[in-house]
Amino acid sequence: MPRKIPELLRNKYVIATLAFLVWITFFDRNDLITQAGYVHQLHTLRDQKTFLRQQVQRTDSDLYELKSDPAMLEKFAREKYLMKKSNEDVYLINGKMIPEGKGSE
Repeated sequence: MPRKIPELLRNKYVIATLAFLVWITFFDRNDLITQAGYVHQLHTLRDQKTFLRQQVQRTDSDLYELKSDPAMLEKFAREKYLMKKSNEDVYLINGKMIPEGKGSE
């Protein structure tokens, strides 16, 4: 006994709508799966933008401190570039700079 196709599925508008939905969901260049990936990438990039703006603000404040305070400039030069005064020796222990005579306190 052959099964009868429901009348709803024989309607040409329903068939066209289903075909359109399948095409948009899976086969189109801008399918829904790709769009979801783009939305995820957009959120990731926005988070990265926020982080980088905070980094820029922090760097700007550090630059202002270095330009305005000679003690901070000396501290920065000693820590980042391992500069020293002519009459002192510097020993590096675990990547930290410790001037001679101060030791580990």
